Amino acid sequence: MTIRILMMVSLLFSAVVSAQGLTFGVVPQQSAKKLAAKWSPVLKYISDASGVDIQFTTAKNIPEFEKRLLAGEYDLAYMNPYHYIVFHEKPGYEAVAKQKNKQIKGIVVVRKDSTINSLSELQDAQLAFPSPAAFAASILPRAQLAKDNIAFTPRYVSSHDSVYLNVSKGFFPAGGGVLRTFNNTSPEVRKQLKVLWTTQPYTSHAIAAHPRVAKEKVQKILQAMLQMNDDPQGIALLKTLNFKGLEEATNDRWDDIRGLNIHLLEHMIEE
Repeated sequence: MTIRILMMVSLLFSAVVSAQGLTFGVVPQQSAKKLAAKWSPVLKYISDASGVDIQFTTAKNIPEFEKRLLAGEYDLAYMNPYHYIVFHEKPGYEAVAKQKNKQIKGIVVVRKDSTINSLSELQDAQLAFPSPAAFAASILPRAQLAKDNIAFTPRYVSSHDSVYLNVSKGFFPAGGGVLRTFNNTSPEVRKQLKVLWTTQPYTSHAIAAHPRVAKEKVQKILQAMLQMNDDPQGIALLKTLNFKGLEEATNDRWDDIRGLNIHLLEHMIEE
């Protein structure tokens, strides 16, 4: 099936779903079960406050999520900053909001009892990453390793939680993640790990809308999101995501990501 046919089928499917409500795709940094438990109450609050029905959805892994973004399957989506600049170009997702006062930092984790104290000690190692285009958890650490001339073999294990679990079990000496998902992973796994290295900060994930979503609905949803910042119930729900709040965001907020000149997914939007 060609990309064009895939996009047409996905758009037709999304149109049927959107007749009943809007789909909200969440990048699968963690298991679908864990993401649904955290995001569904937040989306119900936004639905009730905006009068626009919004339904949680995700994908089995990050590459599948990327394909669905390209096909325009999600009406709204929470996506990493690199995904945003790519899929803003095609099919045209437009930024609505982002986590308030937040920049994203990638990390490399090792077991707490590891004797590794620097990236240079990962020479010739096999390292765990969520996926090739996971921005802070994969792109940034790999770029730093390459810059430092540290040879390594990447192994992609589908999610941030899988990285932490694999490193905790000693299957890999180190792996990439981000501070938010590290803090959200199970205490049993987290207590076995320590952060070896941290990237510099960049603009964090985008909440963006597909261009087919009516601007009136987008504005209602944005106002409901901003309302959460001043409502004890909203604040409590955002805390479950490790969000301190939500703020309006426009496309130019991600110019720092564009400045990195990353081309990893350009082939997707050029086909």
